[in-house]
Amino acid sequence: MKVSEREKKILVVWIIAVVLMLGYYFWPADDGVPPVVGAGGSVADAELQLERVRRLAAQVPAREQMLSRAKAEFEQWETGLIKTETGQQGQAELLQILREIGSTQVPPLSFNSVEIGQIRRLADSEDYGEALVSVTFDCAIEQLVNVLADMTARPEMLVTDDLRINVSNDKDKLLRVRMSVAGLVPGSQVPKQQVLGGF
Repeated sequence: MKVSEREKKILVVWIIAVVLMLGYYFWPADDGVPPVVGAGGSVADAELQLERVRRLAAQVPAREQMLSRAKAEFEQWETGLIKTETGQQGQAELLQILREIGSTQVPPLSFNSVEIGQIRRLADSEDYGEALVSVTFDCAIEQLVNVLADMTARPEMLVTDDLRINVSNDKDKLLRVRMSVAGLVPGSQVPKQQVLGGF
């Protein structure tokens, strides 16, 4: 029987494949990974595992304390929210706060105009929003400084979103101020189209 050159090559490849498969099957596996110890494992391995579990258990009280501290700080931070049932009530509350701040100035400030802005989502957060109110008033520079200082002293989180200052009366050194103030409100008060279409 005559064997062709092609059949010889196939036979050589087949023999090499069989030898490799047998070598792989019978060769001891040593991949550097320690074998898994089952229920019948050694006492030393069980003691190591027990020690590891004890170390983790010892960390639980400290982690619980950190969590309770973080929760307390978060609750303290959220006291700055203007909490009302609706966004419009939040805007009205913000306007009332601004009127209170204005009434404590000497002499008291009266607003020339009030503009209620939108309630918008705060950055990329769906948990918080901003209620906007813009007011215009005439005041001396000292009064403006006092108004801004009184805003920061409030427990609510208030921030000036826009501040425009012009000279109102050069003789009396009065300024005409247009100030937009944002107050932090819960995200549930932001209209849904604002949450979904804010990109």
